[in-house]
Amino acid sequence: MPLSHASRRLLPALLGGALLLPTGVQADTLSPVWSFANVSLNYLDWSDGTEARTADNAAKGDFFYLELEGGVGFEWGEFYGFADLENPGNSRFDEASGGQDNRRTAAKLTSHLYLGDSPFSLYAHVYDFRDPGFDSREQDQVLGLGYRHTFASGLWIKPFLGAARVQSSGHTGMNGYMAGWVAGYDFQAFDQDFSLTQWHEQTFDRDDAYLTQNYVGEPAGSVGTNGAVSLWWHPHERLTAGVQYRYANNKLGTPNAYQNAMIYTLKFNFL
Repeated sequence: MPLSHASRRLLPALLGGALLLPTGVQADTLSPVWSFANVSLNYLDWSDGTEARTADNAAKGDFFYLELEGGVGFEWGEFYGFADLENPGNSRFDEASGGQDNRRTAAKLTSHLYLGDSPFSLYAHVYDFRDPGFDSREQDQVLGLGYRHTFASGLWIKPFLGAARVQSSGHTGMNGYMAGWVAGYDFQAFDQDFSLTQWHEQTFDRDDAYLTQNYVGEPAGSVGTNGAVSLWWHPHERLTAGVQYRYANNKLGTPNAYQNAMIYTLKFNFL
C-alpha cells in the first residue's frame, strides 16, 4: 500500500545529503547497522465501553487489518514505518455498517537523524489516515528533537518533542505540539523469547479550529492521548505473535471520551 504524497517526499529529503556523497563514502554511509521488516494480520477488538461511549460520535467497530512494517538504522540515523489496510475485504463505503466498516488506510514514517555522537537527534514523523468512503483524511506532521538511551538492564527508550502541523479535510495549519516515546525490553521466560514495547503520543495546545472541525458532536479538549502497550512472543525467527492494549483519549475523531481496545497480531518476519 503506498504512503501519502508527503510521506513519499519526506524520505528522499532526509536521505538527500547522503546520496550526494562520493561513491566510496556512500557505500559505508548507506550500510545498515540493523534492519527488520514484517507483514502481519491483526484483529482490533474495541471494548464494549468504548463502543457505547462512541456510538454517537465517530462510532468504533472491530476490524481486521493488514500491516507492512519495517525499520532500518545507520551510523547517522534511523527510520521506521508502517502501512495499514483496514477492513481489506470491504468496499470503500460499507453499506451494511453504514460506513463504520469502510475500507481505510493508515501509514506512518518516523526518523531520527543523529546530532553527532550525542544521544540527541533531529526527529520527524508523518502519520497519514484516509477513509475514502467518507472523503475523510488527516495527516499529522511533527518536527522536533529526539533522544535515545539504553539502560544497563537492556530497556531502551526514545522520547521526542516537536511542533505539530495538520493537513485534513476539516483543517490545515499548525496544531500545537506533540511529545511521546517508543520503548522496549527483551526478556526470556519458560525458555522462550519475549519482548515488551510501548508507543505513546501526547498532543497539547491544539488549534481551536481543528478541535471543532475534526471531531464529531462537540469540540475536543486541547490535550490528546494516543498509544499502546504490547507483549510479543518470538517462537521462531520468522514468526512473532502479540497482544496489544490500545488506548486513546480526545483522539480518533471522538471528543472527551476514553477509548481502548485489544489487538491480536501474527507477524511473518521476512527481514
